[in-house]
Amino acid sequence: MTKIKFCGLMSENDIAYANEIKPDYIGFVFAKKSKRYIEPDHAKHLKSLLDDKILAVGVFVDEDIDTVAKYLNEGIIDIAQLHGSEDDGYIERLKNLTNKPVIKAFKIRSKDDAINAQHSKADHILLDAGAGDGLTFDWSYLKDIKRDYFLAGGLDVTNVARAIKLDPYAVDVSSGIETDGKKDKEKMKAFAANVRNGRKTNV
Repeated sequence: MTKIKFCGLMSENDIAYANEIKPDYIGFVFAKKSKRYIEPDHAKHLKSLLDDKILAVGVFVDEDIDTVAKYLNEGIIDIAQLHGSEDDGYIERLKNLTNKPVIKAFKIRSKDDAINAQHSKADHILLDAGAGDGLTFDWSYLKDIKRDYFLAGGLDVTNVARAIKLDPYAVDVSSGIETDGKKDKEKMKAFAANVRNGRKTNV
């Protein structure tokens, strides 16, 4: 059954919405150039409010490996998600510093990109349009994928039911559950409902 990840949470309200809707994962963005960046101390506070059944993911872009390991080992996050040029060597070093899972994100611009992503040494792969513009990529590139993946990029209430017909491990949404740059509880609820109703349809 496809899991749900709400990314880019920034406030106590966002956490309260998540605790009510119960996605499988939420994400904190630690990339300083992002408009959704939050300080680690604030993330630690928000994590303390989060339902312990929901896993917190930290999103990083070419961050110092010791910093990522620190956030994992201090329990600020449960999983690291790497969105930069981090290679398998980086992933192996990080896994030597912590026993926590790693997600590696890949920009998918061709069928070959999707196929090559399968070889990553990360625990999970995330396949994304990569532009951060709320647009999807060509999902036909995923036809021959044999490995579980998180699907991201341009997902929202209107297309997620179609997305889960691809049988991704998880769907990852951020701007698609926002209104005027803030998380929208009703959009979050509708997104989750569409995933869960689609799960029933697929069984």
